[in-house]
Amino acid sequence: MEYLSIFFQYAGQYLKTRLTYRADMVVEIFSDFLFQAVNLVFILVVFGHTTLLAGWSKDEMIFIYGFFLVPFAIFSSFFNIWDFTDRYIVKGEMDRILTRPVHSLFQIVLERMELESLFGAVTGLIVMFYAGGKLGLEISWYDPFIFLLLVLGGALVYAGIFISLATIGFWSDSRTDIMPMMYNIGNYGRYPVDIYNKIIKYVLTWILPFAFVGVYPASYFLEREEWYTYAFLTPVVGLVFFMIAVTLWNVGVTKYRGAGN
Repeated sequence: MEYLSIFFQYAGQYLKTRLTYRADMVVEIFSDFLFQAVNLVFILVVFGHTTLLAGWSKDEMIFIYGFFLVPFAIFSSFFNIWDFTDRYIVKGEMDRILTRPVHSLFQIVLERMELESLFGAVTGLIVMFYAGGKLGLEISWYDPFIFLLLVLGGALVYAGIFISLATIGFWSDSRTDIMPMMYNIGNYGRYPVDIYNKIIKYVLTWILPFAFVGVYPASYFLEREEWYTYAFLTPVVGLVFFMIAVTLWNVGVTKYRGAGN
């Protein structure tokens, strides 16, 4: 409860800060929307030359993309730690974090939150409802609960991977960063793994499980029964990778040497 209270206090202060410059926030939200629209246009261009892609239709691909946007928006809002090494290790701000009686990862999550990124989830829901309507999908009373569970699992997958990458900074304070490359790899999770070769499919499933952010959980709602096992593994995979990331973080903090000159 103490941590929950701290979270809402941070969130309240963040919103006050952002609403001070409302035009800037609106421009940022609009730019994110344009970025998402460009990716959607790419799917439409591909299907302008074919009706099926590895057995998936255009509307199914759009639905998967829409689903992907929801957990990705949650990740972008609360786990924006792409510059962790440069800001907290190289510049020494980790020293400040460790003087407080709250878990260091929790503090950094609060400091780096970007709540306006949650609008990406709204875009994802709109895309899903549009594609679902075209596909004639029906919603059962329990589907919203399953949806929330799968979305949370997908967000934890992303968080687990990128927190694990951030912990490298505890052992190496090099400015060379693999975060941008990993963000690009993560985009592969927007598309069905069937379109990739076996090696990439294996990597996206068990090594860097970005497929559990988009195609696998979305396949449940698309009634792709051959993927149901993977769909319901999404929360498990997300929790496992997140727990691994937190463990690596806790070990890494003990190896932190502090800022030097």
